[in-house]
Amino acid sequence: MDISVVIPLFNEAESLPELNAWIARVMQENSFSYEVLMVDDGSTDSSWEVIKGLSAADPAVHGIRFRRNYGKSAALYCGFRKAQGEIVITMDADLQDSPDEIPGMVRMIREEGYDLVSGWKQKRQDNVLTKNLPSKLFNATARRVTGIKLHDMNCGLKAYRKEVVKSIEVYGEMHRYIPYLAKNAGFTKIGEQKVHHQKRKYGKSKFGMNRFVNGFLDLLSLWFLSTFGKKPMHFFGYSGIFMFLVGFVMTVWIIVAKLVRQAAGTYYRAVTDQPLFYLALLAVVLGVMLFLAGFVGELIARTGPERNRYNVEEEF
Repeated sequence: MDISVVIPLFNEAESLPELNAWIARVMQENSFSYEVLMVDDGSTDSSWEVIKGLSAADPAVHGIRFRRNYGKSAALYCGFRKAQGEIVITMDADLQDSPDEIPGMVRMIREEGYDLVSGWKQKRQDNVLTKNLPSKLFNATARRVTGIKLHDMNCGLKAYRKEVVKSIEVYGEMHRYIPYLAKNAGFTKIGEQKVHHQKRKYGKSKFGMNRFVNGFLDLLSLWFLSTFGKKPMHFFGYSGIFMFLVGFVMTVWIIVAKLVRQAAGTYYRAVTDQPLFYLALLAVVLGVMLFLAGFVGELIARTGPERNRYNVEEEF
């Protein structure tokens, strides 16, 4: 099979027939063998009934239904697990992503050797204040932290080699950072393609401003796990040693300064009367706690089931 199209959705009953017809037309025009995997993320409208109707009329359409709303990452994870195509396409169900972009993305993977191709909605059809400006800030931060030079990392329209989606685990709200997950898994040839972005035709957006704050926190979590996930002592140990040394040096300096003044017969303050002494003790205690946290983290990492999981590209 050439292509698997994975579509996570929540309350998009009105747009599904039009989207499926659009995908079918593009696939037929390009002679692609394909499947469409629609993942209903606990919709409360008639989305599941529409999916069942589409599947009855078109054997290429398959459905997965969650009992409740788990989020886009969960929907993508289940879609990736079921996908059988040589190339996996993800797109949103709201008709803002155009299936006409699929052939170009497939060509970039097949002919140019990309592992992952991300869409770039250069001209967004969203509100400037609530979507465009926060999106630019989000993507600038993501480029800085991940080192991946994509203009629109969170674009729902992406294409992957099958090996990529089978080698990564999307969880929580990490769907925003799939290119970073792929990079950490060893798939470094990541490109982008300018795509046409359309206004929402039916319903309303399911995402609010809080997604940008959540996205920033998720980015920090992902960076920390990818950098120190298997070597937590490198973070907590260094931090603990630094804090301990700062506190220890401050304590010694305060005590020595007091003894020198006492010996010279000049005025001196008692060590326990100086606020700096308590800050020094706090630094020492924090240093010890961070160091112990590193030990505990190492014990967890060394006994975890993922400690020796590596992506092997070839073997003979």
